[in-house]
Amino acid sequence: MRTAKPFLLDLIIMYCKRKRPVLYLCGTATTSYKTSVYAVSWFIWKRYHKIESGSEARMATIGDVAKLAGISVSTVSRYLNKSGYVNAETEMKIKHAIEKLNYSPSVVARGLAGKNTKTLALLLPDISNPFFPELARAVEDVASIYGYTVILCNTDGQVGKEKKYIDALKSKNIDGIIFASHTLGQEDVDKLASYNIPYVCLDRAPTNGNCSVVRSNDLEGSKLAVKHLLEAGCKKIAHIYGPQDLITSKERLIGYEEAVRAFDWFSPSLMVPGDFGIESGKRATEILMNRHPDIDAIFAGNDLMAFGALKVLHRMGINVPEQVAVCGYDGISITEITEPELTTIAQPIYDMGALVSRILIKKIEGDLEEDQIHVLDVKLTARESTRRRG
Repeated sequence: MRTAKPFLLDLIIMYCKRKRPVLYLCGTATTSYKTSVYAVSWFIWKRYHKIESGSEARMATIGDVAKLAGISVSTVSRYLNKSGYVNAETEMKIKHAIEKLNYSPSVVARGLAGKNTKTLALLLPDISNPFFPELARAVEDVASIYGYTVILCNTDGQVGKEKKYIDALKSKNIDGIIFASHTLGQEDVDKLASYNIPYVCLDRAPTNGNCSVVRSNDLEGSKLAVKHLLEAGCKKIAHIYGPQDLITSKERLIGYEEAVRAFDWFSPSLMVPGDFGIESGKRATEILMNRHPDIDAIFAGNDLMAFGALKVLHRMGINVPEQVAVCGYDGISITEITEPELTTIAQPIYDMGALVSRILIKKIEGDLEEDQIHVLDVKLTARESTRRRG
């Protein structure tokens, strides 16, 4: 391993090459360039050496607290972890030493000692989807009330990335994990069990594993969207559905099919796949309008795909809602700022995040009696994009 001094000199030389004017501020304008570099380097090296040798302030340790209080490290540890008796006089000595040294116990060290680190992880499939930041806000709000902090992990929907996160979080002694991603497999469940890490899921549970799940009623939400469009006077409703490896997308598609199957105008070609992104909503809308120029409503499986539909319809010169009504799903906040404002089936995003956070903390602290599936109701938020006709 390289020594600190040459390493510092290398860094300083690189810095001076880029910031040569700084040498003039050091009073070295009359010396050679190389001498200037070493003059500045020696000054910084001496300062570094002083810090290394302990002549300057450093972070206090539990040993420093014990030494100042005149007691053993194990006694200070018992006091900090509340794991044994410490008499009142000794407590006062420890408190005084902690205040004088400005000592702060290491959360990581507490984790290594078998104590909670008061840290949760939230694994998200796509942080760029506005649904998930709104969810994360609720998770963090509730966690904070209970004294926990939250680490956000973006998996990009990749199984390998999720597995790496699980291993990394184990090494950081995480207290529990919320999976809002959809890539949790049996291997991960077995690993979490072996690590003894509590976890909860949003939308779906793994096939085998003790896990509480928080989700919304997607089947009924989809039927509610179709019902609203029919009541608005729509005669031929198409659907852009999400990835079918997700239970949320499956149930929204099933709900749509059940609601329209009896109509003479229904055809499987009215259903086009998307990937929950805006671009896929655009592509799907172009396909639908080419296949069925007479459709007068599009129900998208999420709000982002609905945004894509609005964009394409506007580009085609098709008026929304006069010619084609558009309805989304999720109820993210930015549906209020589209033109026209987007009708959506609103999930209780904040409530879902708050509930899943509360359940995990109860599980960590041993207050959860049994794992359950919690299904929350959705509601219609009707706006300009589906305004009633005639």
